[in-house]
Amino acid sequence: MSTRTPDPASAPAADAADHHPSAADLAASAANRELVDIEDLRGDDSPLSQEPVLTVRDLSIEYEVDPPVRAVRSASFQLRRGEVLGLAGESGCGKTTLAYGLNQLHRPPARIVEGSVTFHGQDGHDVDVLALHGADLRAFHWSRIAMVFQGAMNSLNPVISVRAQLDDVFTTHRPDMSKAERLSRSRELLDLVGVDPDRIGAFAHELSGGMRQRVMIAMALALDPELMIMDEPTTALDVVVQREILQEILRLRHELGFAVIFITHDLPMLLEISDRIAVMRAGRIVELETAEELYFAPKHPYTRTLLGSFPSLTGDAGDFIRAGYSDEETR
Repeated sequence: MSTRTPDPASAPAADAADHHPSAADLAASAANRELVDIEDLRGDDSPLSQEPVLTVRDLSIEYEVDPPVRAVRSASFQLRRGEVLGLAGESGCGKTTLAYGLNQLHRPPARIVEGSVTFHGQDGHDVDVLALHGADLRAFHWSRIAMVFQGAMNSLNPVISVRAQLDDVFTTHRPDMSKAERLSRSRELLDLVGVDPDRIGAFAHELSGGMRQRVMIAMALALDPELMIMDEPTTALDVVVQREILQEILRLRHELGFAVIFITHDLPMLLEISDRIAVMRAGRIVELETAEELYFAPKHPYTRTLLGSFPSLTGDAGDFIRAGYSDEETR
């Protein structure tokens, strides 16, 4: 949909069983991991199905302050298995609050005041997410719905190693795994996201921004969730690393078949990677359409304003959009 320059392959990963891989091993690993174009990953062999994985009905979340603030207002949507749903909107519109409410990660003074969230498991059982508490809720987190939070440097513990943080996931949720099995799985996960498994002993400050984000994605994938919620996972990364992370996310979704809710204020990015896009304003989902429909025929005035607000690399301001909306048409 837009002009692109070739992207570099991600860093080769070492064989987990070999502490000092040969040059041939590294070359083979790099060749196998070569990232394809984003649009190719959204092709005809997409893992998207018509089977739902999450149903949200009239979800409202309020911050109990003085006066109370209704941050999410009657949000409703259904997410299909394998789908990438983009959640777009300006800062403060309720995107992250909605994401936290979907798997009960919100904390006081935030409170869900009405609505329902139903998770449809691959085992055929439906789970009322808002009815989960205590041990049941902890077991649900990471194994069914996992989340990649904003700012990997803030999300990773700075005083313990990557190995210890991955190990903590398994000791908490998979207590029957042996120490050797936990280490093997941790190295496998790092290799899966394009991080050299030999970096497993590193601390957060010893990793680049892109590597830290990849580690966070590895942690989210540890228990094979069916849904990944990603809250601005490319924030504060340069554009080259951003693109590598996006390609990595789509590649993993293509290979593993999980659904994705991708939260960002960057609407042009969502137009490239999403199957559908929900636009939020003042706590409400004002438009929910396929990426193509939202781009070529936006219905809500706010969506048209968002599309017209991005600078152009060529032509008039706001004309980056392929449909060519001008400033006048979006006012």
